[in-house]
Amino acid sequence: MPTSNSPSDPRRNRPVTRIFSRSSYPENLRVAAILRKETVGGALLLIATIVALIWANSPASESYFALRDATVGVDFLHLMLPLGHWASDGLLAIFFFVAGLELKREFVAGDLRNPSRAAVPVAAALGGVALPAVFYTLLNLTAGPEALRGWAIPTATDIAFALAVLAVISTHLPSALRTFLLTLAVVDDLIAIAIIAVFYPGELHPSMLAFALIPLAAFTYLVQKRVRNWYLLLPLALAVWVLIHASGIHSTVAGVLLGFAVPVLRSGKNGGPEAGPGLAEHFEHHIRPLSAGVAVPLFAFFSAGVAIGGTSGLTSALTDSVAVGIVVALVAGKALGVLGATWLVTKTSKAELDDGLAWIDVAGLALLAGMGFTVSLLISELSFGMDSAHNDHAKVAILAGSLIAALLAAIVLRLRNRRYRALAELEAADQDGDGIPDIFGKV
Repeated sequence: MPTSNSPSDPRRNRPVTRIFSRSSYPENLRVAAILRKETVGGALLLIATIVALIWANSPASESYFALRDATVGVDFLHLMLPLGHWASDGLLAIFFFVAGLELKREFVAGDLRNPSRAAVPVAAALGGVALPAVFYTLLNLTAGPEALRGWAIPTATDIAFALAVLAVISTHLPSALRTFLLTLAVVDDLIAIAIIAVFYPGELHPSMLAFALIPLAAFTYLVQKRVRNWYLLLPLALAVWVLIHASGIHSTVAGVLLGFAVPVLRSGKNGGPEAGPGLAEHFEHHIRPLSAGVAVPLFAFFSAGVAIGGTSGLTSALTDSVAVGIVVALVAGKALGVLGATWLVTKTSKAELDDGLAWIDVAGLALLAGMGFTVSLLISELSFGMDSAHNDHAKVAILAGSLIAALLAAIVLRLRNRRYRALAELEAADQDGDGIPDIFGKV
């Protein structure tokens, strides 16, 4: 009988499963294009946040809060809302529409359709949601039920902010790690959507939800027929949003449902999957700049402005157990959750990191995942209300925790940047001059 070290042992010839391996060249190009747009969006998001914080803490702070709380709309189906609510309920629906498109594409034509490739980012996302929630809850067990409502605040990863940090530190992060970060954030968004829908509903009106199914069905029918006419699709999408908003379920869920309705692959009569991008990628290409460049920065502008109140106010905010829980969860909970889940899946499946990568690289990405911002701010408002002291303290903690996570990630990733630069040069080499880097031709 052959031993485990015997040359005839079939286990010796079994191919090793690699994690963080490169995607195909077309997929690599698509991800790179997405990340460029999100990086620009991250810069605008940072600018909007800084402007909001400066204005909210300036002598003209009353004008900022007056603008945020100014009510506009129509007195019909709960559509008379402050501008701050229009930003969180309306503009973020665009963000979640793009998230829905990206998520569906990942499951149908991206890495998530392959169970072996999907296992690691899905597990990392789950670990990065569960452990921060546990950390926050443990630190607020004696703080009362209101504080415990914020358990989901530190569970989200803001891909735009994370990419902005990568741009600032000028790291040559390998394409496989960037793809992993994007996929992790997409799955993270799905979990956040489910949390918002299940745990943070308003006063439910089932009849409105039932009515919403009518325009949603019409929208689905048209996009399945590959109809692209905005004057047909946009009114239906607005009707879905209005009715879901009136139903009591957070209206950002409408964006996800509409995104899920859009087909990913081309129809047979249009050449099938091999003929090029489908309708989901077409919509994403046109709407992602609106989401990253307008919707999310405007939401950040209206949501991130908090009157800190000087040193004493900052001390008061960061000693609140809600704030302590958020900072610890974002910095330690996210990092340990993402890193621990990735390590566990790797060891239980007897997989190995791809050539040239080490666990310090995964640790850097895990720290970067602690940059929770857009969705964290939204969940904070849903947890405590816009006028709550806990909400103000939570905003300060989200900013502080994200900043600490960014600084720690920057230190770790910069230490490895020489190795990343070598991998980037390898990925760009095209000695045969066919327009495709040689390394992708070997995958």
